[in-house]
Amino acid sequence: MDLLGPSLEELFNKNQRKLSLKSVLMLADQLVQRIEYMHSKQFIHRDIKPDNFLVGVGSKSSRLYIVDFGLAKRYISKEGHIPFKEGKSLTGTARYASINTHVGLEQSRRDDLESLGYVLMYLLRGQLPWQNMKASNQKEKYQKIMEKKQETTPEQLCKGFPYELTQYLQYCRNLKFEDKPDYHYIRNLFKEAFRKQGFEWDYKFEWIKDEIIKEEKFIGVAIPQKTADIPTTTKQSNFQTIRAPLLMQYQQKITQQPSQEKKRNSSYSKNNNQNKQMTGLLAPKINTNKDRNRKY
Repeated sequence: MDLLGPSLEELFNKNQRKLSLKSVLMLADQLVQRIEYMHSKQFIHRDIKPDNFLVGVGSKSSRLYIVDFGLAKRYISKEGHIPFKEGKSLTGTARYASINTHVGLEQSRRDDLESLGYVLMYLLRGQLPWQNMKASNQKEKYQKIMEKKQETTPEQLCKGFPYELTQYLQYCRNLKFEDKPDYHYIRNLFKEAFRKQGFEWDYKFEWIKDEIIKEEKFIGVAIPQKTADIPTTTKQSNFQTIRAPLLMQYQQKITQQPSQEKKRNSSYSKNNNQNKQMTGLLAPKINTNKDRNRKY
């Protein structure tokens, strides 16, 4: 079992409750990878928030780990994707919950990603527009949070930050219940925003010491090809079924031969040069002909 460090929430608080754009964009790439990996194992997290992402310790303090699977749910059954339902109670943390979660719709992959969008803007802005809402009880508070989210457009929420963040939230809100998100497109959005800012992808987060960067510098976190699937037995809790394979991917030391790293950097540089004329990445086409009567 790996010893883990503080959560993103703790690091955020220690840094005067705001992280740099560079750090958030580098974090976004890892955050999407962690969520994608969990989705690939047929689970949705349903409580995406800064408290549930921890960094490693020592030379691993620039790596993110996803934790707390108590609210996780399998979204694929023997019959296929879980059915669309209405009238569900709010599961997760209201501050980061998707709009569809607020209105009582069954959660799916799209909701994890919309929650991630709110996490990113929280880390950048310092707080979200629907924080500190005054109410006499929890039900009234949740109602006010939902109404504020509904009236806050992605453009308003992301004002003053790269347009790719607006595109990301727009994309998430346009996904249908059973849609598989295009994770590659999402990661490229954040990389494009990073490139336009002229940042260096050096993993120098606010909490990283220079000697740690020199000790271990890596590009992304690879997911092993032969990681065991999550057991389907109902005798195991969600935490037990998800935790084991997620830990396995981090227990292997990530090493890259100089030639391989040079090749990857060369490829990344080539792709960047090809994209220099781009004003924004085009979102994948979403099928809008699915079940028109459903309130997605």
